[in-house]
Order: sequence, then structure tokens, then C-alpha cells
Amino acid sequence: MKAENIPTHIVLIPDGNRRWAKEKGLFVTAGHYKSAEYDSVKSILSEAKSLGIRYITFWGFSTENWSRDEKEIKAIFELVSGLLDKLEDEATEKKVRFRHLGRKDRLPRELLDKINRVEEKTSGYNDLNVQVCLDYGGRDEIIRAVNKMISNGVKKVDEKNFSEYLDTKDIPDPDLIIRTSGEKRLSGMMPFQSVYSELYFSDCYFPDFDSLELKKAVEDYQKRQRRFGGN
Repeated sequence: MKAENIPTHIVLIPDGNRRWAKEKGLFVTAGHYKSAEYDSVKSILSEAKSLGIRYITFWGFSTENWSRDEKEIKAIFELVSGLLDKLEDEATEKKVRFRHLGRKDRLPRELLDKINRVEEKTSGYNDLNVQVCLDYGGRDEIIRAVNKMISNGVKKVDEKNFSEYLDTKDIPDPDLIIRTSGEKRLSGMMPFQSVYSELYFSDCYFPDFDSLELKKAVEDYQKRQRRFGGN
């Protein structure tokens, strides 16, 4: 692992939870529970911080995921709530800032209150920035941004002021987007912000994605030359 050319912002699309569970003859929610084990999440965050990655974003629940079974949706939100409790406990020691990306009008009230509390409590930290996308969709984010600009009376739009209305305001565009489970698509993850992101597709299901797999993705990223449309 080289010390230079470390991505500033990594996005993780954690795919394959349900397939992991089905292949093991388990209920589909078992994959979510395995993925949300705090020790596993903590090891990924610790590895990211040790590598020098300053922003890491997890996609936890998309705008399309509302079509899933109610029990599965409830389990996902409960798991996120439990992770927030543990993150809140360690945030001060680790200097971790937490932010939620996505819609806030459809999340359970109790979960949203916890999100707001942890966001406020960690707003002064900057050693590691952790973002979780809940009820997030790339097209939805853009439409919400446009509607905010209209309601604020913005007459002229450019890339800079448009970015100020996105959920990722003050967060750098992702350098590397990782999707697990072998699927090779972004499914609407940050369509505006990802125009020059490097993409890495891991064959392992997310319950098996660990700090070593993260290092593999970063090592692959370091071999690439990013020209941003130039020479």
C-alpha cells in the first residue's frame, strides 16, 4: 500500500445482503444483521481512517427500497438506529462526524430524531466523516435541489451554486465508489457528484466485505491515472 494517492472520499454501495442470506438458507434479514455488526463496521471505519481516507459514505436505504417487505424495512431502520447508538458513544473519542444524506420526510420519527441528535453532537469533529444515505436516490436528490433553488428564487444556476443545494454540500465529490456482490452499476448513487469517480466492483457480498477488501479497492485505485478530461 502506497502512502500517496489515497482517495479523500469513498462511497460504499453495500449490495448482496439478501443473496448472502439466501445462499446460507437464512431469512433475508440475516444478511442485514451480519452487515450491521458494529465490529465489522468499526473495522472498515478504522481501516479507512488509518489509510488517510477522510470521508466514507454508506448507502443504507434507497428511495426504491420502500417497495420491500415491511418487516425487512423495519429491520433495516432498527439496525441503523443501533449503529447510531454505538457511533454516538465513540464519536467523541474518535472525532467522527456523522451526516445523513437523503430525504427526511419519510423516515420514522424516532430514527430521524436520533439522526438529528448525532449530527448535531458530532458537527465539530473532522478526523473522519461518516455519511449514511437513507431514503436516498440520485434523481430524487437532484429534484429536491432544483425545487429548493426555485423556492429560494435562484435565477441563474451554475455547477457551484447547484452543489450548494445537494445533500452533499461541503462534502467533496467521491474519488472512489465501491459496489459489492459483483453487480456493475451505480443505481443512481450521486449522479451529479460521481462524474469523475473511479469505480470498483467487488465480487464478495457485503456481509463478507471487510477491511482487507477495502484495502484491495484502494490499492486498485492507486494504479489508476485520473485526468478529469485533460491530458
